Amino acid sequence: MAKQKIYLDTTVPSAYYDLRTPERQAQTIQFWNETLPKFDAFVSGLVLREIADTPDQERRGQIAMLVNKVSILDLDSEAAELAQEYINREIFPEKYKSDAIHVAIAVINGIGYLCSWNFTHLVKVNTRREVNLVNALKGYGQIEIIAPPEL
Repeated sequence: MAKQKIYLDTTVPSAYYDLRTPERQAQTIQFWNETLPKFDAFVSGLVLREIADTPDQERRGQIAMLVNKVSILDLDSEAAELAQEYINREIFPEKYKSDAIHVAIAVINGIGYLCSWNFTHLVKVNTRREVNLVNALKGYGQIEIIAPPEL
C-alpha cells in the first residue's frame, strides 16, 4: 500500500531546532523520527526560500539539512490561482499570502495532510472548513491541516 502524503510548512523543520520552546521541539523531533517516516513527505520551493531567510546561519544550515531528503514541489499557476482564491474569500489575509500558497500547493498535488505549528492562520477548525469548502467548489480534494502531535 502506498504511503499517504504530507506537506510540511516551514514551521515544522524550524521547530526541530527551536530551543525557545522545548516541549514543541521535543514533539517535533518525535514526529520527525517516528511519524514522518510513515508518510511521503513534501515541502515546496517556498519552504526552501523561507528557510534561506533564517537569520542564524548555523540554524539555517541545520534546517536545510533536515529537509534535504524531502521531495520538493513548485508553485505553479494552478496553485497560485487557488491561493489567490483563498485570499479573495478572506480565508487568509493578503499579508499572509505564503500561508495560502502552502495550502494551495499541497491541495493541487493531492496531498492529504498539511502539517504546521502555525496556529494563527493555518491549524484552525475554521480555516480547515473554509479551505475545504473552496476546494470542493473548485473540484479539489479535502486537506487536513494539523499540528505534528495530531498524527
